[in-house]
Amino acid sequence: MQHRTIRFQTSGQGLYEFTDRVNAFVRESSVDTGLLTVFVRHTSCSLIIQENADPDVQRDLMVFFRKLVPPSNDREMDWIVHRLEGPDDMPAHIKAALTQTSIGIPVIDGETALGTWQGIYLFEHRDHPHNREVVLMFS
Repeated sequence: MQHRTIRFQTSGQGLYEFTDRVNAFVRESSVDTGLLTVFVRHTSCSLIIQENADPDVQRDLMVFFRKLVPPSNDREMDWIVHRLEGPDDMPAHIKAALTQTSIGIPVIDGETALGTWQGIYLFEHRDHPHNREVVLMFS
């Protein structure tokens, strides 16, 4: 089995596209057909496949998730118990639970089967910079 760990330095909440790094791994692996698993090794960020053509999509997603899950110091979130790591931590765990930490991507004829406008993103849910790791593995 072939695998690689990709490391990120995030600068706060946002979407960090890494489609090019995934495609490079697929090309270097020489796998013609298979399933590529993309897995993030953290509980306060997640993975999404999303449109990569219009930056308004990313902005709208950020606004939506901020409204859906505000920081724990917001009055609406006074029910939160876990507060040791700051007002963004428990909301980050909730956002990660609502999205995904693992994505399966088909590889056909040596290329990912992503659609024309699809990109692979690390979705950082914390306010401060973090070191993140994403594992790529063929099965």
